[in-house]
Amino acid sequence: MTQRYVNQLLRIAIVTLGFLVVNSCSRNPVTGKKEFMLMSKTQELALGKQSDPGIVASFGKYQDETLQKFINDKGQQMAKISHRPDLNYEFKILDSPVVNAFAVPGGYVYFTRGILAHFNNEAEFAGVLGHEIGHITARHSAKQYSKGMLAQVGFVAGMVLSPTFRQYGQSAQQGLALLFLKFGRDAEAQSDGLGVEYSTKIGYDAHEMANFFHTLNRLTTSSDGEQIPTFLSTHPNPLDRNKRVHVLATKEQAKQNTSNLQVNRDKYLRMIDGMVYGEDPRQGYVQNNRFYHPELKFQFPIPSGWKHQNSPAQFQMASPDGKGALVFTLAKEKTLQAAKQAFITENKLTLIESNDMTIELFPATSVLADLNPQQQQGQQGGTTQQQPGIRVISYFINYDGKIYQYYGVAQQPDFPKYSGTFNNTIKQFRKLSDPQYINVKPDVISIKTVPRNGTLSSVLTSLNAPKDKHQELSILNGMELTAQVKAGMLIKTIEKQK
Repeated sequence: MTQRYVNQLLRIAIVTLGFLVVNSCSRNPVTGKKEFMLMSKTQELALGKQSDPGIVASFGKYQDETLQKFINDKGQQMAKISHRPDLNYEFKILDSPVVNAFAVPGGYVYFTRGILAHFNNEAEFAGVLGHEIGHITARHSAKQYSKGMLAQVGFVAGMVLSPTFRQYGQSAQQGLALLFLKFGRDAEAQSDGLGVEYSTKIGYDAHEMANFFHTLNRLTTSSDGEQIPTFLSTHPNPLDRNKRVHVLATKEQAKQNTSNLQVNRDKYLRMIDGMVYGEDPRQGYVQNNRFYHPELKFQFPIPSGWKHQNSPAQFQMASPDGKGALVFTLAKEKTLQAAKQAFITENKLTLIESNDMTIELFPATSVLADLNPQQQQGQQGGTTQQQPGIRVISYFINYDGKIYQYYGVAQQPDFPKYSGTFNNTIKQFRKLSDPQYINVKPDVISIKTVPRNGTLSSVLTSLNAPKDKHQELSILNGMELTAQVKAGMLIKTIEKQK
């Protein structure tokens, strides 16, 4: 590559960058200022519409008509007074125990049942709702996209100029995607302010939004790792924000000259009475190193020592060293042959062998195949280095009118180490008929009336709450165990669904 050619490419990159900056400015709906923006409103809407089905499929949608109507009514009310009332907003509850709320461009806002369980009044919910709508109205995702495009311009120039950068191009691009995945501090602070403004405008006390940051902070320091909120991975520094949001709430209430702002604690608690809390075993659960699915009525073993994760879409298992993975999922095709062929075609596999069989009397078929190894350009002399290929063993099982699929994956040199584990696990797929594994119930939130004055700890004891659950229940109620509660108050407890 000549220096003249390099200089031409650099000029093209610089001119392109200048064109983007000059011709891609739009006025921010919140600040009124012109900002560099490459994503149009049409693109925002398309991105949200494209992302929504995958989000719902990954987490599942929590079915509660009363709660769904509540978040939709409040969401639409807040959307009308926001800086972008013209968007078609959608508000959804995801069936996940993780404490999280997030938004995607175009007007899609999601709350997990995990975060709804940890709110203790409507005002806390309204503050977080306003925060997430704020990300949409301030176009934070669109700005991230625009920054990413600028980074890509620089990235392309680097790819042209640097052989080393070319070699690690794919990982660098993945790093760029991660770099712009989280909102910056300024965006989070702006959304906090919008959460205060919007929740105050629809009549809620935004000081409760500030108080919720205490709950989030306690979750991060809880010994129960399951409770650590994903919300904090993109919404950091809860205690600092607690102080700041209290100040913002006081100023906003004075600015709007508000009075009689709502908190609605009892109303909210009664609404979440009976809501599923924690993992829902009806979606599948692990016990004694086996995975059971009581609704679909199947079971299979988990390799000893392997980590695992369940979701509505699939069950994943990984070896301790991370070099072997086994995934169980439901194929969308209706026949074994169609599922097998789709798997080969969609993943561009090189077929090694295929066999038909039965697994516990169920028709099945298997595929052993390779993913074609990638070619990467070496740094010296233009040599080509071949990276290890990926080998896949996949089984398809026709059970109860559905096609279930397992696939085990490892790099070719490591595959023999894991092939026995893959096959042993897959071939022990069984029908589930034992009532003790089928008739399982989830934990649910149960709202109780405090029988007498006392500390939260003493009241939980009088309500027969297990001692080892007291700390978790104190966080769930947004109180310390030493907090004084009065007779007639409502508090949350946890019990098995009846």
